[in-house]
Order: sequence, then structure tokens, then C-alpha cells
Amino acid sequence: MGLITLLTDFGYRDHYVAALKARLLRLAPGVPVVDISHGVEPFNTAHAVHVLQAVFRDFPLGTVHVVGVKDHGAGPEPVWHAAQYQGHYFAVADNGILALLCDGAPEAWVALPAAVTASPTRDVLLPAAVALAQGAPLASLGPLVSDLYVRTNRQLRLQDHRITGHVAHVDHYGNLITNISRAAVEAVGHGRPLSVHFGREVVKEVRPHFSAAPAGEAVVVFNSQDYLCLGICEGNAAELLGQYFDSQVDVRFKVE
Repeated sequence: MGLITLLTDFGYRDHYVAALKARLLRLAPGVPVVDISHGVEPFNTAHAVHVLQAVFRDFPLGTVHVVGVKDHGAGPEPVWHAAQYQGHYFAVADNGILALLCDGAPEAWVALPAAVTASPTRDVLLPAAVALAQGAPLASLGPLVSDLYVRTNRQLRLQDHRITGHVAHVDHYGNLITNISRAAVEAVGHGRPLSVHFGREVVKEVRPHFSAAPAGEAVVVFNSQDYLCLGICEGNAAELLGQYFDSQVDVRFKVE
């Protein structure tokens, strides 16, 4: 028996999440379910991708991830997919999330049967997820397809002495999580002293964690996914520095 995770923008005030759980209990009461989050910003596929990308590999191989964000898809004719990627399964609308998550295309994906419904997550994605969790082959859920709504992630700009990236996500604490990886910093920097420039701030040291700086001071760290993050110790960097999603961040290296 597999595991199912839920990631939606349904929020916590209404009955929508309970309706999902009720349907799961009726379809497969023995399947374990883990909530990743139901607090994704409404219709914000970039937020959904960031959360999913950060955590899906921590689950056992074979886990089925249901993504109920912008679940009616990207166009007037709704399409839903079940897909396989890096040993995991995903049930999601054809809205760009798969392309962003995989930075291209998954290893295989099928079109799920179309339905006229007010809740595609409940009525289309959940039955597919349950089937996969119970061992059904991906190809049994629908025809293999090659069409995918494609959106591309922002790419880093790498120069001899500089990396230009952007804020990919602002977390609950107001920390700014960038798309600049540790690997990129090491590849361009070769151990040289660096400075990180964002908004009006310049930070010349990467610390091991946010609280390693004095309270109120700007701090730069690598998070557990090895991406560069910017914050204010015990403060909200987004609000205090006026930096938000897609704000530019530069890492500059000493010219020797």
C-alpha cells in the first residue's frame, strides 16, 4: 500500500480539505495520507512548485503526490495528468506545475479521463492517486501523451565573477529563498570571498543558520535544499527590505 500526499490552495477556513479526506476515506480507508500544505497562495503555481520541490524527495519512493492548485488547468479545455518523476507519482492539472517541477518533462505521463466537476482534485485526481497507491500501473489510468503545458523556471545568469539570480519564494518568516544553488556558487566562486547584494543590503558572509547573526541584522545562509536564502535575524526580510518574489539577487566574487 502506497502513501498519498496532499498539496492544495484550499486553505483552512472552509470544508474543502475535509471533503478531500472524506472522499479518500470512502475510496481507500487504509491508504495513509500526509498533508504537505493547504496554505498555498490561491492559484499560485510557483508557490506550489517551490513547496513540492523542497519536500517530495523526503517521502518514500512510490509516494503519490496530489496537487490541487489551479486544478482546472491552464486553458478552456481542462486536462489532468498522472505522471512519474524520480520514482514518485504526481496527479495534477495540466497547468505548468509538472514542467516547472521537472524543469522540463516527467519521465512518463498519461491523460486522466475528463470530467465535468466543480472539484477536479476530489473527483479526478484523487481516484487516480488511490489507484496508483494501490499498485495500478501508470499506463492503466489513461493514454500516454506527449503534450504538456510548458512553463520554464527562471535561469541563473553566470559570469566569471558574478551570479545573478532571483527570489523564488518568500517563506512564512519573510525569508527570501533564491534560485541560486550552492553548486553554482562553488562552480563560479572557486572559494573566493563573496558578497551578496539584494535591495539596499550587502552581506559578505554566508552563515550556518539564520540565528547565527545578531538580532535585526541581514543574514545569508544555504537552506537544507542547498539554495541561497536571505533573511533578517528575528525579522521579516521581505517587509523590511522591500524584496519579494522575483526580486533580483547578485552574488559577486572578488577579482583576484
